[in-house]
Amino acid sequence: MFSKALLSIVALAASFTAAVPSANKRATCSGGQTTANDACCVWFDVLDDIQSNLFHGGECGENAHESLRLIFHDAIAFSPALTAAGQFGGGGADGSIMAHTDVEIQYAANNGLDEIIEEQRPFALKHNVSFGDFIQFAGAVGVANCNGGPQIGFFAGRSNDSQPAPDKLVPLPSDSVTDILARVADAGFAPVELVWMLISHTVAAQDKVDDSIPGTPFDSTPSDFDAQFFVESMLNGTLTPGSALHDGEVQSPLPGEFRLQSDFLIGRDSRTSCEWQKMIADRANMLQKFEQTVLKLLGFSQSALTDCSDVIPIATGTVADPFLPAGKTMADIEAACAATPFPTLSAASGPETTIPAVPLDS
Repeated sequence: MFSKALLSIVALAASFTAAVPSANKRATCSGGQTTANDACCVWFDVLDDIQSNLFHGGECGENAHESLRLIFHDAIAFSPALTAAGQFGGGGADGSIMAHTDVEIQYAANNGLDEIIEEQRPFALKHNVSFGDFIQFAGAVGVANCNGGPQIGFFAGRSNDSQPAPDKLVPLPSDSVTDILARVADAGFAPVELVWMLISHTVAAQDKVDDSIPGTPFDSTPSDFDAQFFVESMLNGTLTPGSALHDGEVQSPLPGEFRLQSDFLIGRDSRTSCEWQKMIADRANMLQKFEQTVLKLLGFSQSALTDCSDVIPIATGTVADPFLPAGKTMADIEAACAATPFPTLSAASGPETTIPAVPLDS
């Protein structure tokens, strides 16, 4: 599958440029939209449908968050190590998590994804597009609905031919940093690229680690694609948002905020802490690294897929510079990068920040 042919960052950038169709192939679609390739016209119909009926008018809500999560859980499920050992190593971004939900949803790491899969599948069937393509498209559209979101490149043309991915290819929040790094290394990613993947947590929330408090976000601005997740994950944990700590959870710093054990540890590990801190200092770099890493994770073959990136909406809205939530000071930061000082941040004014849950989409 395409995700197995992982590219270096330089090669990926070069292939991305080369894959853009020439201007003489531009087409005007039935709805009046223009695109670089007439094969992309169907995706404008998909876009209109999911913006109205999946994302409820283009919101950065639960379905947008879960659609982004689904990209990662489908795409990271491939293992060159298993393949080298003579076993099926998974197909990566092939839509198997939707095609074989009865198998893959039983895996602990995919807990809760059945809801967004069942929300998405009818759209893929209605528009006669592959599950792998639809998962990537919905995730890219959903995150573009968030304030200041990235524009993830979208390449269409994946087959619906897949088989269930093996279990234990998606890391759990209770896994050690060493185990998580080993898993992503098997998939071709360096420790800094793990940090870049986790930029997705800036617009994320938990539903199933503690299912008594679904929609509990990982930072105080879950609709903004900003650096607050990287700031707040480094605050000293003082409270438990639910009735007790659960497997894969550690104490959080703010009422209404949830902290995964894996995020806590990766932000403080010597192999990743400096890159984690770097995300706070340069938002443009954060966006670029995220877009780059998602493309690498998804993989693509220039000869087999069509660049339909011009169908993905460009995010609107603005986000604030990183700040300390109200009631916090720099003394609450648990800085972990020995090489450079933690950025000096100003605190928001007012009473201690309390974060409402992300509304559950119906």
